[in-house]
Amino acid sequence: MGRLNVNLCGIPLDNPVIPASGTFGYGYEFAELYDINILGTFSFKGTTREPRFGNPTPRIAECPSGMLNSVGLQNPGVEKVISEELPRLKQVFRKPVMANVSGFSVEDYAYTCALLDREPQVGWLEVNISCPNVHGGGMSFGTDPASAAEVVRAVKRVTAKPVLIKLSPNVTDIAAIARACEEAGADGISLINTLLGMRIDLRSRRPVLANTVGGLSGPAVFPVALRMVWQVSQAVHIPVVGMGGVRTAEDVIEMMLAGASAVEVGAENLVNPLACRDIIRSLPEVMDRYGIASLDEIIGGV
Repeated sequence: MGRLNVNLCGIPLDNPVIPASGTFGYGYEFAELYDINILGTFSFKGTTREPRFGNPTPRIAECPSGMLNSVGLQNPGVEKVISEELPRLKQVFRKPVMANVSGFSVEDYAYTCALLDREPQVGWLEVNISCPNVHGGGMSFGTDPASAAEVVRAVKRVTAKPVLIKLSPNVTDIAAIARACEEAGADGISLINTLLGMRIDLRSRRPVLANTVGGLSGPAVFPVALRMVWQVSQAVHIPVVGMGGVRTAEDVIEMMLAGASAVEVGAENLVNPLACRDIIRSLPEVMDRYGIASLDEIIGGV
């Protein structure tokens, strides 16, 4: 096993670096810039049962040390993802990919996961019960342990692939929700999704985003994400994927020390499209600097 190798729910990864859903498209866009096969894997754009245009514009706003987004799960729907996006991805990516799934009902989640479960390219299902930018679903499932568990049970009934549940930070006790997911059969937990935020245009005295509020991501959220990854890793016995403000190899190592088996990189891909490539390249040097022989050995080392 190499220095950078890790294992996520029984599937080996060459390294723990995973571009996060919504920041890496369907992969082939970034394949024009570098060989994306150097990644551990990536989580493709959030997929729903039916096509979605997303929220009205404007739906992106800059802010100090981060950004707000209210894209609203724009995607072509699961059937087109399977018939069009995955075949294109197969031309440039030879590893198992992580499928990110969102829904507006328990039945939506189960339907979409059942279809994606049949696809050989899909290694994991990352079930997003934490999107703050949609109405009538999304985050509402991730703020209550019983509702979260109901989604997990429904998805596990229709898939044999590892199921990771993506949790919201916009809760009082994230560890309790993670435990409920584990007890319902989840194979792993990924966190955090974005924090709810808002900006106001002083000239118009109106919210900058058409949706009024959006999800805050970027370096500003890293300490919050790190704390929650540590809390959840202490509360469950299944793998944790950490994310939230990760920009550097040092950030990846911090996440792993807090308990993450793998680490997703989100908003930084929008700032620097080569971010994940650069992190992977710099990991060995940073490991040497801190006396780390193998990343697999430091997971939960705090």
